[in-house]
Amino acid sequence: MGQSVSTSAISSGSSRRGSNHHHCSRGKSMVQISSMQVEENAQFQLINEKFDYTSDLPDECLACIFQSLGSGDRKQCSLVCRRWLRIEGQTRHRLSLNANADLLTVVPSLFSRFDAVTKLALKCDRRSVSIDDDALILISHRCRNITRLKLRACRELTDFGMGVFAKNCKGLKKLSCGSCTFGAKGMNAVLDNCSALEELSVKRLRGITDGSTVEPIGPGVAASSLKTICLKEQYNGQCFWPLIIGAKNLRTLKLFRCSGDCDKLLQVIANRTTIMVEIHLERLQVSDLGLVAISHFSNLEILHLVKTSECTNAGLVSVAERCKLMRKLHIDGWKANRIGDEGLSAVAKCCPNLQELVLIGVNPTKLSLEMLAANCQNLERLALCASDTVGDPEISCIAAKCLALKKLCIKSCPVSDQGMRALACGCPNLVKVKVKKCRAVTYEGADGLRASRESLAVNLDTGETEHQDASASDGGAQENAVELPPLVSLNGAGAADIASSSSGRSNSLKARLGLLTGWNVVTCTLRRWAGSHSNSRGS
Repeated sequence: MGQSVSTSAISSGSSRRGSNHHHCSRGKSMVQISSMQVEENAQFQLINEKFDYTSDLPDECLACIFQSLGSGDRKQCSLVCRRWLRIEGQTRHRLSLNANADLLTVVPSLFSRFDAVTKLALKCDRRSVSIDDDALILISHRCRNITRLKLRACRELTDFGMGVFAKNCKGLKKLSCGSCTFGAKGMNAVLDNCSALEELSVKRLRGITDGSTVEPIGPGVAASSLKTICLKEQYNGQCFWPLIIGAKNLRTLKLFRCSGDCDKLLQVIANRTTIMVEIHLERLQVSDLGLVAISHFSNLEILHLVKTSECTNAGLVSVAERCKLMRKLHIDGWKANRIGDEGLSAVAKCCPNLQELVLIGVNPTKLSLEMLAANCQNLERLALCASDTVGDPEISCIAAKCLALKKLCIKSCPVSDQGMRALACGCPNLVKVKVKKCRAVTYEGADGLRASRESLAVNLDTGETEHQDASASDGGAQENAVELPPLVSLNGAGAADIASSSSGRSNSLKARLGLLTGWNVVTCTLRRWAGSHSNSRGS
């Protein structure tokens, strides 16, 4: 009995010792783990505090990274440290500012930081007081390397301010102004001083009020450099005729809702140059006489005729027969029925390089569509809008014979589900179909088209919920507007470095989507640098 007690006592004692040993070892391991975590955290913190992984990166490489970011991301990067602030400011070439009157007070400090700006946009809200001559002159002194200037609703600027700016920034290549109040003298000052000016866009220049008394606007020293002129809503547009006529190397002319006899203008231009490549005419006083003049531009590739009701088949035939390099043709016939099969057949016969055709308010039939499909084998983009003659037979013809077609837009045409079934079997290269306000096309028909061709993007809008379309031209919103973007996207544009108080989100998004791969490379590089620093400290 005593032995049993002794044995139990021994066993209990041993168990207590084992328990104590277990708790002791566990406590030691916990202490060791805790100390390791503290040491690791301290080491990690020490590495983070002591090493800037971008310090080994040259300023030029860091600048390239910043230029690949959007406006918002660049702003965030400039807050990281003084070096990033300096490099971000020195490498920003594009700047968009809210051009309110109080901008004058911050111009010195702003352009001390952004001293490399070459593209500047000054935009003012219509309800606010804009910058005046003093601010523009101060900007011209601080930023003499400006090559592109955009002015929007800067109503306090005068001819004097534009004159001083032009003298200080003679390297200007592109000027775009809208809803400004300076006049012909200010415009002439730019043309007389900026010998490198290549693009000029003017919209509602309110300083030109009376065409009979205002001095004509001439090309000045920019006569040889101007390649693009765009005029919008100039009710004294004839004041710009000497400029257009005197531009010796003009390649692109866009006129939207401007007054003046455009027939005579085009005739004079045709007698002086034949290198015109692109012409946009919208709501102008132009007729077949103007189109005959346009036909002398044998290198013409792009022609837009929007709501030019005096233009007929005869004029279009003249253009087609002599402008055989035509690639893009947009016609908004305004339902005047003056352009139809005759003109389109001439285009089909004479313009085999046609890639894009937009017909709004025009009534082509199967006859001209068959000719276009047979002869224009590079036709990739086609839009048919507000046409009373484009129905299922015409769509079936397109489906069977337009083998190169990639994008098709049908709007307000008498097309039904039968036409959708025809598209399901034809146009082997078709990637996108947009159908809008075609009441006989149902969701079932669109779903059937999608099901038959999984790679085809089908967009159906029955018109029950109204959406405002993008304009078919730069002139403003239209009822039957169509936009056909290019099929090939351009990468590496570097256009996302705009600092704007209002916009820039779209550019930022595009930059983010397009540069994920490049950013991953940078991230991996920084991680490798971090690992090499840690290994060096451990050794």
